[in-house]
Amino acid sequence: MIGCGGAGLRSAIEIKKSGLDVCILGKRPKTDAHTVLAAGGINAALGNLDKEDSWEQHFIDTYLEGYGIGDPLKVEIMAKESPSLVKEIDKWGANFAKLKNGELDQRFFGAHKYRRTCYSGDFTGLSILKTLLKKSDDLKIPIYDNQYVTELLIRENTCFGAMSFNLSTSERTVHLADAVILCTGGHTRLWKKSSSRKNENTGDGYYLSLKGGCELIDMEMVQFHPSGMVLPEEIEGTLVTEAVRGEGGKLINNKGERFMREYDPKRMELSTRDRVAIANYTEIIEGRGTKNGGVFLDISHKSKEFIIEKLPSIYRQFLEAQMLDISKSPMEVAPTAHYSMGGILVNPEDLSTSVEGLFAAGEVAGGLHGANRLGGNSLAEIIIFGRRAGIAASKYSKNLAQQMRSNKAIAIAHQNINKFIKNGNELVRPLQNELRLIMWKYCGVIKNETLLLKGLSKIESIKTKLSDVDVRIDQYNCEDLALIFDLQSSLFSAKATIISALQRNESRGAHQRSDFPLLDPLFKFNCVVSMDDDNNLKISKVPLKELNKEQKIIVKNAKREEDIRNKLLE
Repeated sequence: MIGCGGAGLRSAIEIKKSGLDVCILGKRPKTDAHTVLAAGGINAALGNLDKEDSWEQHFIDTYLEGYGIGDPLKVEIMAKESPSLVKEIDKWGANFAKLKNGELDQRFFGAHKYRRTCYSGDFTGLSILKTLLKKSDDLKIPIYDNQYVTELLIRENTCFGAMSFNLSTSERTVHLADAVILCTGGHTRLWKKSSSRKNENTGDGYYLSLKGGCELIDMEMVQFHPSGMVLPEEIEGTLVTEAVRGEGGKLINNKGERFMREYDPKRMELSTRDRVAIANYTEIIEGRGTKNGGVFLDISHKSKEFIIEKLPSIYRQFLEAQMLDISKSPMEVAPTAHYSMGGILVNPEDLSTSVEGLFAAGEVAGGLHGANRLGGNSLAEIIIFGRRAGIAASKYSKNLAQQMRSNKAIAIAHQNINKFIKNGNELVRPLQNELRLIMWKYCGVIKNETLLLKGLSKIESIKTKLSDVDVRIDQYNCEDLALIFDLQSSLFSAKATIISALQRNESRGAHQRSDFPLLDPLFKFNCVVSMDDDNNLKISKVPLKELNKEQKIIVKNAKREEDIRNKLLE
């Protein structure tokens, strides 16, 4: 198991329950995986408050708000299985908010027709992660959370393990396994403004899978959350949950105008993420933003007691970072790269890849969200498809007639580490920062061909400097070694994103092109990236997965929500 967030933990739990041995490798501390940043809630069509809700409506909301390019089978699986698995993890200890009758409370999220989001205050992801960690501990699942995985070990298109090194000591370990599950997150740290933290979501899972022979799908679909902090610089992009807007927060420009009237007069601040992000971005670039490059988000018209009850984490976040009391003054926010909706191409039923014995779940896998992810679906995704990946990997392992191994593959993995350890004239941190600026400037919220081609050229320029990066290690520190592997992964992930964006000559959901401002109904394709034997990336268009007969009827009879009052977004 590579990745110690929610998807990795849930997969490992299922494997252990099947009677097999499993271990988890993670480069972040296990209590601080990216899952902790998922604030608002987890979706399940339970109908506890709105009896009319159903898996069919959850399917409709997810598929149509994803602009019809998601894998309909993957969407259906999530919609059908989330009720039972949300109840399960609550019983395990997630302690979601309850109604007086003991049922799970549910609240609105943007673009959902009914209230279907279960939650633990504004720290649902943290609650889920703690619950999964406790369950893993009860099952005695070993978690090695200081390991950097540099290579998947593959022979004859079959994965038999991974190579890693210890981030403190640089000691290397060859992990032999019947099956490997990638749960490594996305690549949104590649942008200057990002809700991800240092050294996470750098695209390492994408690079590992590409190099191993997998394909990536929908890499151009990067979700920019409408609201990230703009100050201080060291935490620029840190998420300001959409729960602020859901609880009554108003977006205001430097003229004092509540500008969402110009972008979505019906839904206003409760519109979908892509539309609000575009609105905020447009106000800023057209000169109606704040002096710090943001817009105002104001909830000071609510009482302090209300804010502390509903938004305790955000209240503390601004107080500690800026000494700002949001019950008295507006926040400054700007769009921030938040979620990778594309990822590794997998079979939606068992999360298998095109490499035997290799599976992928969570944000690193593509296919579910299409062109716009609805709030609350990411946490549902990790427990549903984490579980499915664990079941599938267990079955695969039990059915193996022989175990594939290769000393040559292991030797190559060592060589690929050794080649980076040398003196050089370049430093890795400045190159990482340069890449982040390139992605923000040339592949940001709104793109065009000229910008994307310039960005691609600049990425290739950084790539030529990789072989001259100074990397030194000792028994106490090998940070530079981890950073250069991060940079290598980031460069390939960035290129995959840009060539996919160049291929999609339209605007759809999170993918916005100023030179192709309209959605093209004839563009019925997913953009798929692969790597050839010379490590060059190739791009192709693959026809969309078609709806089956039942799904077509569901979509044909779809009812969308017009009344968006009191809708809460994540």
